[in-house]
Amino acid sequence: QVQLVESGGGLVQAGGSLRLSCTASGRTFSSYAMGWFRQAPGKEREFVAVTSWCGGSTYYADPVKGQFTISRDNAKNTVYQQMNNLRAEDTAVYYCAADRKGYGNSWYGDEYDYWGGGTQVTVPS
Repeated sequence: QVQLVESGGGLVQAGGSLRLSCTASGRTFSSYAMGWFRQAPGKEREFVAVTSWCGGSTYYADPVKGQFTISRDNAKNTVYQQMNNLRAEDTAVYYCAADRKGYGNSWYGDEYDYWGGGTQVTVPS
């Protein structure tokens, strides 16, 4: 069992930056691929980014390429998402998720095994 807790969300003006963190319990964190998803009001959850178990592979959704950066520190059981140049359309609840397969090539939420409770990011228009 893996428990995930996100932090770092908040209210930020357009053009600003935030760094989200997701800390996991359990000794198997380093074997999991870790992803970030988001869900905006009235919209379906969407994939944002994923990193493989060692951080050697990363993939991003097209809307955030060049804007967001995913990274991980396995010694701290934590995955991060640096978000720069934030826009109103980035407003959403952001969730981290763990995929025991570890490869970091899953874009679909159904392929993930564990989820955090989410952290709100708000960028006023």
